[in-house]
Amino acid sequence: MKNLIPKCIGFFINVIGIIAPKYAAKLAILLFSTPKKGKIKPKELEYLKDASQEEISFENITITTYHWKGEKDTILLAHGWESNTFRWKDLIEELRVLNYNIIALDAPGHGASSGKTFNAILYADCINVVVKKFNIQTIIGHSVGGMATVFFQHKYQLKSIEKLVLLGAPANFTGVLSRYADMMGYSKRVIKAIDQHILKHYNNLPEYFTPSVFIKEISAKGLIIHDEKDRIIPFNDGIKFKENYANANFIATTGFGHGLKSKPVYQNILDFLND
Repeated sequence: MKNLIPKCIGFFINVIGIIAPKYAAKLAILLFSTPKKGKIKPKELEYLKDASQEEISFENITITTYHWKGEKDTILLAHGWESNTFRWKDLIEELRVLNYNIIALDAPGHGASSGKTFNAILYADCINVVVKKFNIQTIIGHSVGGMATVFFQHKYQLKSIEKLVLLGAPANFTGVLSRYADMMGYSKRVIKAIDQHILKHYNNLPEYFTPSVFIKEISAKGLIIHDEKDRIIPFNDGIKFKENYANANFIATTGFGHGLKSKPVYQNILDFLND
């Protein structure tokens, strides 16, 4: 039943696409860009109260940030799709022990931040505002948070960014979009209309937005971690980053899945930060 619902919605959008492909594409992109989860739960709120919170405005969005103060380098944590800052709890505790200055943000449409829709391009611009506000040196991004991190640094090329950590990050937008289209069962007509919608609104076709290509123009020292059994973002995406990110170390894990929430992963990150 769970898999049937997307196909039913996709069939409905395909029917619309026969008569009004532009409108069908608009519906498909809206569905693709609207998080259904990621708001803060009561038990998560209790933990996040321990941080200093500040709201930062970007265009018509209010970005909620969290600050655990420390004396060492300032690190920004950027979560992924349908998540929020709480997903970093265990890593935050590891970083606090070592006295790092920790900043985290809730993405647009997630956590305590405002907005109803989300995409990695918008997220990248929000990251830029937060980086400049808090003078960030290192960014750790999970999943689409890693993608947005690459989009951000590729666009703004801030010299203050010294290190990037990409955890289970998508290597290309076309792969993410293709998996979505397959899940929904979109017709070729609707898929073509989606491509044209993206071209119109973002001045490029989907294949342009390829972090594993953008990464070639980033000089900050990097750490890429990807699990061989990742069921959300294929392991091969991590390999693509490895092939193109000249100034990065690559670590393949097994058994930690897409979330990569584990002591060995955190230790690899800490070793990288202390190097």
